[in-house]
Amino acid sequence: MLELVIALKALTEVAGFALLGQGIVYIFAGANPDRNIPYTILKIVTTPIFAMARFLAPRFVLDRFIWMLTPALVFLLWLLFTYLKIRLVLTGGG
Repeated sequence: MLELVIALKALTEVAGFALLGQGIVYIFAGANPDRNIPYTILKIVTTPIFAMARFLAPRFVLDRFIWMLTPALVFLLWLLFTYLKIRLVLTGGG
């Protein structure tokens, strides 16, 4: 069980850093970020995360606001997996 939580926490961290990197590249990419190769690669990595956020969001949340929900979702998942990891390590369960 501990190995699963560690793997899920690592995937969440990769997703978080990909979102952060995509945001930074978007700021520096200029008018057409889709023509920027690093931005395109990060967009491919983060597409499933945005799709999950869209799936979990209520229908009244517009698509243009999903970008605000996605980092919050990743952060909450990271907190959950961190809590589970600490709990499993302290209780010796695994």
